[in-house]
Amino acid sequence: MPVTHIYLVRHGEPDYVPIDSRGWPGMAADSAPLTALGRKQAEELADLLGGIGATYLVSSPFTRALHSAAIIGHRLALGVRVDHDLRDWLPDDTGRWRGPADVRAAQAELETYGGEWPDGIQRPWEPLSRVRERANAALARHAANTDGPLLAVTHATVIRALTGERNTAHGAHEYYRFDPEIGA
Repeated sequence: MPVTHIYLVRHGEPDYVPIDSRGWPGMAADSAPLTALGRKQAEELADLLGGIGATYLVSSPFTRALHSAAIIGHRLALGVRVDHDLRDWLPDDTGRWRGPADVRAAQAELETYGGEWPDGIQRPWEPLSRVRERANAALARHAANTDGPLLAVTHATVIRALTGERNTAHGAHEYYRFDPEIGA
């Protein structure tokens, strides 16, 4: 099976105002759409990636990613597939986190421990190794369905888990050479 060229796309800037103004806690943030800037970022990224000959587009199920993928897919005449394993990092796998302060605390702990649980101690947040494992499984499923470059619209922590890149901006992308034989 040949190496698949994958472009890991970080969604455009999200708009949390509709969520926060309603007082919706925790995982409701996953339904945040894009800001006007986020929509522009997705349009510009589609124009930038238009020349790579992408043949396949898959997205995280979270609204900010789907919104970005819809814009990119429309501009590039690609249908959008959805894969739950490209979802964002979970700050608390119980779904009990309430807001940004809880997420920041989980992120701080993730950083303290280098992205992995301390030896013998399970934490509620998702370690980077699990993010990497599920994202690679998703990419393997979708890479098997295309011969050309693949666009995967996802989130910063997923991109970090796969590439090590910590600073992928909203509406930016990272190139990822995926070899299905080794899963990366």
